[in-house]
Amino acid sequence: MAIAIKSIPVLKDKAAAHFTTKVAENSAKRSSIDFSKQTSVASKILAKAKL
Repeated sequence: MAIAIKSIPVLKDKAAAHFTTKVAENSAKRSSIDFSKQTSVASKILAKAKL
């Protein structure tokens, strides 16, 4: 017996416009995270472990 295929929801009008603006805002923020502290800590740990 086959399983029914569910339809994919589609955004329309205001919801689609809002989604598009949110995607643009979040992609602009994407590279703003600074991991320099974490990388320096990780490199110190690896140096101490002699890896």
